[in-house]
Amino acid sequence: MNGGYTMRIVRFEEISSTNDYVKEQKKYGENLIVIAKRQTGGRGTKGRSFSSNEGGVYLTKLVFYKNFPAEKVFLVMARTAVAVCKTLESFGLKPVIKWANDVFINGRKICGILIENSFSGKEISSSIIGVGLNVNNSLPEELSNIAISMREAIGEKVDFDLVEKRLVENLNYPYDMSEYRSRVGYLNKEVTLIEGSSSLRVIPLSVGDDGALTVSINGELRKVFAGEVSLLV
Repeated sequence: MNGGYTMRIVRFEEISSTNDYVKEQKKYGENLIVIAKRQTGGRGTKGRSFSSNEGGVYLTKLVFYKNFPAEKVFLVMARTAVAVCKTLESFGLKPVIKWANDVFINGRKICGILIENSFSGKEISSSIIGVGLNVNNSLPEELSNIAISMREAIGEKVDFDLVEKRLVENLNYPYDMSEYRSRVGYLNKEVTLIEGSSSLRVIPLSVGDDGALTVSINGELRKVFAGEVSLLV
């Protein structure tokens, strides 16, 4: 997997979901980036709705691979999270990744990432990578304590076109796991692990190449995987 492939960019003023549009285009086998100013049906992980007011970057990337081993699938998630962080850092912000794929600023979520991978045998054949980054968009009042925009974090309106440009560039760069690990926050601090309908206090320790999070539960070590559990910080 590398950043050497070409990408066609398609833009919309408004669309229901950039992810849904990309799924319709997948049959053509073309690497593609779709960007919308507004989404009416944006969604995040586990089917949650995602606020998509004008002023945010709502982007979905479709990429096809050759010789990308399935056991390295977490790299897709890791590289996307790092790309978002690199973009934010270029504007003087200090983002933190909450395992596995949420990006936080000042303890509040600034970006949502949704990835759907397709496999062929022991290889990843393609990925649909959705990114919703709060830039200058206003956020619903009910999210004011848990979400933040770049405009709020910086204290003034941000150059939207420059944010978009840098994000697209960063999404095409093959970052390694060290870049991801260096930005993972909340390690060695007690947090809540949510598993189904149950929860328990754990201490996250490290992230493996496979994306597994090693946690300490009353001194005993356990590996957990994204999709099976989530963290509440």
